[in-house]
Amino acid sequence: MKKVTGLGGVFFKCDNPQEMNEWYAKNLGLPTSEYGVAFDWRQADDPSKKGTTAWCTFPQDTKYFNPSTKPFMINYLVEDIVALVDELKKSNVTIVDEIAEYDYGKFVHILDPEGNVIELWEAADDSDQENEAG
Repeated sequence: MKKVTGLGGVFFKCDNPQEMNEWYAKNLGLPTSEYGVAFDWRQADDPSKKGTTAWCTFPQDTKYFNPSTKPFMINYLVEDIVALVDELKKSNVTIVDEIAEYDYGKFVHILDPEGNVIELWEAADDSDQENEAG
């Protein structure tokens, strides 16, 4: 079974997300919006399929990364989130929440051994992935 198939996103806390987005836009050319940036790409093994990696800033007081106290969160793309969660449970991995389903895919959060929250994302449609984390 395939597990992680790619990097779905990088999320980090900052004092002023809007100013941070503007700084990255001005100085590094990131085409930011209020939600960050979506980097579109094509899958190497099937170029007809698109993928997206999100880059998003969050306010310091966001609860989105809980229960982790770390200022960042990584999102990984997965192929079969239900089967993967079942396998992770058998390995005694901490599952933070239930699988949530949205128009753009299924999500669940787990913890690594150091308490870093990890977001797993199974995109709804590989040909048109969008992540609207927030």
